[in-house]
Order: sequence, then structure tokens, then C-alpha cells
Amino acid sequence: MRKELKRFKGFTLKNMPREEFFAPGHRACQGCGTVLPVRLALKALGPDTIAVSATGCIEIISSPFPYTSWRVPWIHVAFENSASVASGIEAALKVLKRKGRFPKRKKVNIVVFAGDGATFDIGLQFLSGALERGHNLIYICLDNEAYMNTGVQRSAATPYGAHTTTSPAGKVIKGQVTWKKNLPAIVAAHNIPYVATANPAFYLDLMNKVKKASLIEGPCYIHVFSVCPTGWGCKPEDVIKVAKLAVETRVFPLYEVIDGKYILNRKVDKPKPVEEYLKLQRRFRHLTPEQIEYIQKRVNEEYEKLVKLCECFPAS
Repeated sequence: MRKELKRFKGFTLKNMPREEFFAPGHRACQGCGTVLPVRLALKALGPDTIAVSATGCIEIISSPFPYTSWRVPWIHVAFENSASVASGIEAALKVLKRKGRFPKRKKVNIVVFAGDGATFDIGLQFLSGALERGHNLIYICLDNEAYMNTGVQRSAATPYGAHTTTSPAGKVIKGQVTWKKNLPAIVAAHNIPYVATANPAFYLDLMNKVKKASLIEGPCYIHVFSVCPTGWGCKPEDVIKVAKLAVETRVFPLYEVIDGKYILNRKVDKPKPVEEYLKLQRRFRHLTPEQIEYIQKRVNEEYEKLVKLCECFPAS
């Protein structure tokens, strides 16, 4: 266990921060599954935080001039370069501290919020560079599995079989034909101190992972499952239900990678059928029983690979 985490007790319902650093009154769609993890992450990080966000839903809904939902310093940057800008902020703070223009012992959290398009695709090389250079920042990917802000186009995060405007379900090709890129594994291959997956349906787990990342020196990456009722075609009131089912069906496992050591946070020994997750979303309504069986097989295989990987590391 890292020394920074040894004294970490974690958030509970009793000690959860009450302050809100992402204001209500934003313009997100009803039931938006992206706003909730942003709100929870900022509660965990507190007021001494500088947020950077790439172009995307979270930027559009939080900053219609002259209003803002951000109660911490926030900068909106281009689609691709949020990790680079966060790196520059971190470097600038070091210079200010060295010159005595900022308190040396004051801890400031630098956090990036970016969608899957800005992370899996357009911004991947910028993220890789920031990780390789070892900047002390937290990168949070809000993964809603497509380019939702510009009209629900497929991304490298779009799951197999999903209907989007650029992977339409037709008579011959039935939705997305490739499998979702395993980005947490790609990030972990950079040998950074901390990688985690999180889900707002398990909100204390999410907040605790964000807080852990803030305690660790060096680049940290958190991959957050973000349900999009508009793009996925699920009911707004079912967003948390869908998010929870993603874990209970093994579609989205919850785990951490601390200094290269894989830790499964929530083992699902008796999973629910993947079909229960798929049937709540219109983007999958065209799937045949054969396709669902194919997806189920793949989900089980990937989950067992993860379990075996975690078993390679002894419990601390």
C-alpha cells in the first residue's frame, strides 16, 4: 500500500462533504449521468481545486455566457489538449512556489474532466504525453460511449452492437462492429501510480477513488461510467439503474491499479444476464439473440481475464 493511502479512512454517509462545487441550475439533459460524477468528484476534492475540461457536454451545459456552474477555478480548452493544459497549470504552480509567489505547502488539486471522444480518440496522444512526463494531476474520463454533444457519433468507446448516427443498425451491419477500446489498460501501461474505474451508482466508491488520487503524487487516471439517456435511449429515471446493472452484469467492472497492482473492488460471482442491461437502452434494441449471446460470451471472457490478473497480486 502506498504511504499516502495508509491513513486514508474514506468517505461515509456520515462524513461526506456537504459543500457543492458544481452548482445546480446547469443545462444538462434530464437524468444526465455525466453531471453526477463531476459533482461527486468536486465534493471529494474540495475548494482548493483547478478544473480543466475539454470541449464536450460538460462544457456546453455548465458555461452558457454569462453563467457558470463551476465554483472552483475552471478553464475550457480545445477538444484534444486538456491533459496538456493541465500539465502547464501544474508546471506554473511549481514555478510560482519556487519564486515565493504561492504558498509552498499549499496543496492544489489539478483535475481534468473529459469525455470519451476527447480521451479515447482526439486527445489520446496528449494524455499519453502528460502521463509519461509524470505531471501531478488527476485525469477523469467521463465515458458516455459516443460523441454525444455533436449528435451521438461513434467513438472508440462505443460498445459492440450499439446504434449511433455513424454506426447505424441496418439489415446487413447491425450497429457498431468493433469492441470498446480498453483505455484503463492502456493508461496503466504507462506505469503511473494510480488508475481506477468508477461508477456514480456506487457513489462512495467513486468519491473515495477521487480522494485517493488527490493524495498520490504523480499522474492519476479515473475512468467513470457515464450513462447518457439521450444518446443511449434509456429513461432518465433509469440512469442509476442502468449504471448499477453495468457492474452487476460485469459489463463495467470496478477495480484499481495501484503501482501496477490490480485490485478488484467489487467481485461479481453471480452476475445478472447482460440482456438485462441491454434491454433498457434503445441503442441495443435491434440486437438478435445470437448477438446478445456473443456479447455475453465476450463480457464473461474479459471479466475472467481481469479476475486472473488481480489474483496475480497478493492482498496487502
